[in-house]
Amino acid sequence: MDLLLPRVRRAGGPAERWARSAVRWHLTSRYDTSELRLVPTPHGPALARPLAGATPLAARRLNLETVLTVLRDAGVDHFCVRGYDDKASAVAIGSGGRREAWKALRREALRRPLFVAAVTDQGVQTPMPATSHHAWRTLAGHRVIRLIQYVCDPSGSLLLGVAHGCDLEVWSRTPQGSLHAPRPNRAADFVSATGSAVQLDEADFTRMTSAHVPGQAQRPTRPEFAGTLLDDITFPVDVVYTWVDDDDPAWQARRDAALAAHDRPPAAHATGLSRFANHDELRYSMRSLHLYAPWVRRIWLVTDDQVPSWLDTCHDRVRVVAHKELFGEHGRLPTFNSHAIESRLHHIDGLSEHFVYFNDDVFVGRPVNALKFFQPNGLSKLFPSKGKVAPGAADATDLAPTVAGKNNRVLIARDFGRHLTYKMKHVPHALRRDVLAEMSDRYAQELERTAGNRFRDASDVSLVSSAYHYYALATGRAAIDRITSTYVSLAASDKNRQLAQVLARRDQDVFCVNDEDGTPEQRQGRQQLLRDFLTAYYPVAAPWELPEPDAARQDG
Repeated sequence: MDLLLPRVRRAGGPAERWARSAVRWHLTSRYDTSELRLVPTPHGPALARPLAGATPLAARRLNLETVLTVLRDAGVDHFCVRGYDDKASAVAIGSGGRREAWKALRREALRRPLFVAAVTDQGVQTPMPATSHHAWRTLAGHRVIRLIQYVCDPSGSLLLGVAHGCDLEVWSRTPQGSLHAPRPNRAADFVSATGSAVQLDEADFTRMTSAHVPGQAQRPTRPEFAGTLLDDITFPVDVVYTWVDDDDPAWQARRDAALAAHDRPPAAHATGLSRFANHDELRYSMRSLHLYAPWVRRIWLVTDDQVPSWLDTCHDRVRVVAHKELFGEHGRLPTFNSHAIESRLHHIDGLSEHFVYFNDDVFVGRPVNALKFFQPNGLSKLFPSKGKVAPGAADATDLAPTVAGKNNRVLIARDFGRHLTYKMKHVPHALRRDVLAEMSDRYAQELERTAGNRFRDASDVSLVSSAYHYYALATGRAAIDRITSTYVSLAASDKNRQLAQVLARRDQDVFCVNDEDGTPEQRQGRQQLLRDFLTAYYPVAAPWELPEPDAARQDG
């Protein structure tokens, strides 16, 4: 029996419900389902393999390694291709090996649930079970097909499938004795039909990882695919967070003492509870990097001698940096001014020259590569919003970010004659240490004053979230680009609807979920709403998280 769902005129009608029920029965009767889970997909029911480490990169690796193993065991010559799709992999075979490769894949589908789909100029077509006679008849004339295994996390919240499959490309032999690609790729449309094999790092085939991240697998390919390409990111990229635990009694005592000693009123909203509130966002923001930006070399967490209870500080991709390491003889500690802390980030010892600054309430929403934040030549990218920096000089009614934006405008107008009007989106900020160091020299007085303000102040400059972008653009070291993003306020009346939409669609490159002041009851309800949303969006723990106490007891 074919497992392909028949086409019916009325979606959801009796015929379709019967067909889906039949497919469900056949799937569960064909395979040992003790380690599989039946899941709904847009194309009908499928069996998915639950993985504790289910990530897009892990799903890509699973599909690629399945294809490589099947082809090797079947004796079919093959090589990996440097394709344009960073989420999916691609493997080439000669046209003479197509029949044996297709037979081998179908045999493998008897052991585990595999799906296949045609890949055309219009994209990936409807997946079909690889045990189906109809599937292989349909694919007979296609030179690119995709093999798919569905993967989910143990909770079933995250399903990975079609986007992370492995494409098999049938390369045709030319009269000149070479193989010709069925579609364009990033390196070579022709290779020698009898060329020798070479091994390249995984990072050469997908920009979802980086040569600067340890543990690179080797992949077989041809010499024509070797070498650094024009659109490769060759430099390491780190991420920096600033974080505070407002429930820490020692931190609270330091803050209260600093407020009591403060000689002038802080800027508007500079000391509101929401400015320091910790809803465990950092854990999930860092999970979003593990899930959707595994190319990040190292994560730096800047804190006031605080460490999250769940963080494994011995993990080789995480470093915790104390404020005193950043400030040295500069500024005034303790500080509770994010502008002051941000003005010193480029002084982190060991930080990569190119890095991305995250607030802990900003999350990566889907797979992105480093090209989202940097050009291959090193230029950083900035993402202006439609919001404007209000005209006129700063006054006592302005919020702290507005005051800092107006101060930035004065500096840029003075030095470059450009009138700053756009705010920046609430997204991660791509930064270069050399530009920040140059600005520290050029605006030494303004930045030293900012570093010395323990609370947000009317004299602040917002360096990394605003001033840097205008300065780098004006000096030819940044470029304006676009990023798909959204902003959700937990104080909004329709926050439940907005969060449900973000979770269901998962179509944003990044998003921000921002807290605001409110009553204790309001804040407690928002915290639970946020926790439920983030747990569903990011169910997979990152490798730098310590085991949960309950899980540790069960494992023991």
